[in-house]
Amino acid sequence: MSLIVSDVRKDYPTRSGPLPVLGGVSLRLEHGEAVAVMGPSGSGKSTLLHILGTLDTPTGGTVSLDGVDPFGLKPAELAAFRNRRIGFVFQDHHLLPQASVLENVLVPTFVNRSLPKAEAQAYARELLVKVGLSGRLTHRPAELSGGERQRVAVARALIHKPLLLLADEPTGNLDRTNAESVGRLLLDLHKQQNTMLVVVTHSQDLAKLFPRKLEMNDGKLT
Repeated sequence: MSLIVSDVRKDYPTRSGPLPVLGGVSLRLEHGEAVAVMGPSGSGKSTLLHILGTLDTPTGGTVSLDGVDPFGLKPAELAAFRNRRIGFVFQDHHLLPQASVLENVLVPTFVNRSLPKAEAQAYARELLVKVGLSGRLTHRPAELSGGERQRVAVARALIHKPLLLLADEPTGNLDRTNAESVGRLLLDLHKQQNTMLVVVTHSQDLAKLFPRKLEMNDGKLT
């Protein structure tokens, strides 16, 4: 199982013509590998991550995840593929404020019912133990610290045991202590689940935890 990105390009239309954001990005990631992508604001890091997560469509090039071209799927098939195969952790946790910690982790399973309810609940509880929140299952997001909310987001991203875990500035809103804790947690759980992990970050402290680091400049990876 692998992620293969070949010559991916992304242009955005403007009044003065196409604005290139990605200028031919290629990347290969094997099962169990992790990579940190760094670079200045506007370099194309988040655009690349959104394409890998099928939240945006490339102008050119190809993406293959486990032998599947997601952009060749019909909309309903793509939504199901994204839900089951890809996990997301964003800078803002995007937790549902009215839902409990346990319910928030279970949200992806409400969309795709392929996982039996009892099995999903048991695994959600197991994940919350792993992220150190076994005593917070019934709490609402407003009752949690910033670091705790991001831990819930990590557990939610892993509920379907995705092939690919994507994180966009996952420690950007955290203080240094919580940032290091969440960064190490991401790597530890990635290793336990044997996923492929791609993290976009400005943080040198987070990037140095990764065995492989890439730099994005002017829409190209180096």
